[in-house]
Amino acid sequence: MTVAAPLSPEILKQQLLMRKATRASLSVALGLIALKAAAWWWTDAVSLLASLLDSTTDALASGVTLVAVHASLEPADEEHRFGHGKLEPLAGLAQSVLVLGSAIWLAVSAVQRLRNPQPIALGVVGIVVMVIASIATLVLVRYQRKVSAATRSTAVNADRLHYESDLLMNAVVIVSLAATSWLGWQIIDPLLGLCVAVLVARSAWQIAWDSVQLLMDREFPDTERQVLAEAVLVHPEVRGVHDLRTRRSGTLAFVQFHVELDPEMSLRRAHVVTDAIEAKLREAYPHAEILIHVDPEDHPPDGPRMVRESQVVVANPAAK
Repeated sequence: MTVAAPLSPEILKQQLLMRKATRASLSVALGLIALKAAAWWWTDAVSLLASLLDSTTDALASGVTLVAVHASLEPADEEHRFGHGKLEPLAGLAQSVLVLGSAIWLAVSAVQRLRNPQPIALGVVGIVVMVIASIATLVLVRYQRKVSAATRSTAVNADRLHYESDLLMNAVVIVSLAATSWLGWQIIDPLLGLCVAVLVARSAWQIAWDSVQLLMDREFPDTERQVLAEAVLVHPEVRGVHDLRTRRSGTLAFVQFHVELDPEMSLRRAHVVTDAIEAKLREAYPHAEILIHVDPEDHPPDGPRMVRESQVVVANPAAK
């Protein structure tokens, strides 16, 4: 049977959190762009240019995330029966491209400054600006971490990852401005700019990797699959489970498996048992789409089989 998850108050709350998080990230990025643009104009520091470029890509990425999240939360329709959750990892891929582009641009700017070192003016102004930017980014990251944990949103988590890299970048910029302004080490500015470019490129790779895994319908981690199997096998009338398949799409989880029951069990009783299994699974996955196929115990399984032996779930036990 196929069970479609209703829009419970918990799900509606999660959707509201996701929308708020995307608006907050875009607002912070736009504010930091204005602040850093003024600071770069005053100081002409490559490290500040790096931070400005990163905030610009942050704004673009956050804009893409905002549109994608709002669209992904639209309910399933006749043309998209499984919903629109795949828009989230697609937004993550778009973010990774933008972030990688900023890393390349930054690296080029740093190399040019290495060839032609320039003094930095008003370094203290730049330091003050970066401290303010760090505080704003830290507040945003903490909020995004909370939303990501509550919703398991791919897009919000990708947004959080590159804002976390911003915190490290801001620290690097502050060190660069201090060393160049007070110690006269002009080479520090472009060198640290190159280091930041590498860190930003690494962040782009991580965002892209996570997004591709979701687009490829990667299975849940083995530990989570084990918990799922145990939740099914705890029912006293379940003899075994096989062909467990899982995936995620946006905030939705999709779980399907074959459950093995007594061959002599009536259809009505089998329906009662699967309803009980569904209720148990919904304690951990209240917004999941669950597909349960009933097989008699003596039917040869067509996938990996799990049974409970002495309170331990065993995968692929020896045939009886």
